[in-house]
Amino acid sequence: MRYQYETHLHTSETSACGIAAAREYIPYYLDHGYHGIFVTDHFFGGNTAVSQRLPWREQVERFCLGYEAARNEGEKRGLQVLFGWEQAFDGDEYLVYGLDKQWLLENPQVKGFTRAEQYAAARAQGGCVVQAHPFRDRSYIRRIHLNTACVDGVEVFNAANPMEVNVQAYHYAKNIGLPMLAGSDIHSVPWPMLCGVAFETPLADERDFAARLRAKAPLTLLAPMQELAGAPVACVRLPWEVLGEGGKPIDMPLSTLLR
Repeated sequence: MRYQYETHLHTSETSACGIAAAREYIPYYLDHGYHGIFVTDHFFGGNTAVSQRLPWREQVERFCLGYEAARNEGEKRGLQVLFGWEQAFDGDEYLVYGLDKQWLLENPQVKGFTRAEQYAAARAQGGCVVQAHPFRDRSYIRRIHLNTACVDGVEVFNAANPMEVNVQAYHYAKNIGLPMLAGSDIHSVPWPMLCGVAFETPLADERDFAARLRAKAPLTLLAPMQELAGAPVACVRLPWEVLGEGGKPIDMPLSTLLR
């Protein structure tokens, strides 16, 4: 048996760009044969629906509304619902897994974390960080930041991205040797394409997922891999920089990463 998981999902309760309510995803993913979903709503550095003028406890309570609504519905219907979020910096975004609600309540400084601090906090809790859609080309992105050190993996197929930037992400992850993830980046149901990851055994929880990713345990990408691996690499149109240890820029030619 293969256990399928969505890794990148946004709810209308918590993400300003979310269209579907959290509970709507449960029957949708069950109908498509998924064992579980990660709810990864936009965090406070990104497109959150949560007012940041509220007291910290209230911000956290509201941030968790989408996840908790999905989890409650999932428990009723038999779909595993796991917690994460998507944090944004200077156009570059990261999927964070393994830090829970209680940790958020106790750590309001998370809103001001650097990329390196985010990575250290996740690792300290047994979690992980994955760079989402690293080559995304959108109007709000001024520069591509390729984080080679403060991450545990790379999202190489994002169903909300055109294929050419997914191809760039695939070759990038392959060349730097980081684990690869796929995610739907779903905001509504139905969605044009569902993708994610699959394991031979079910996940116990978020930290189990993080441990498997950090250990480079076998997983299957639920994505059009032949097309992804076989397509030519297009030129990168946006300015770019490579980040190394501590999230600091390093001198590394892009041709080395996309060969």
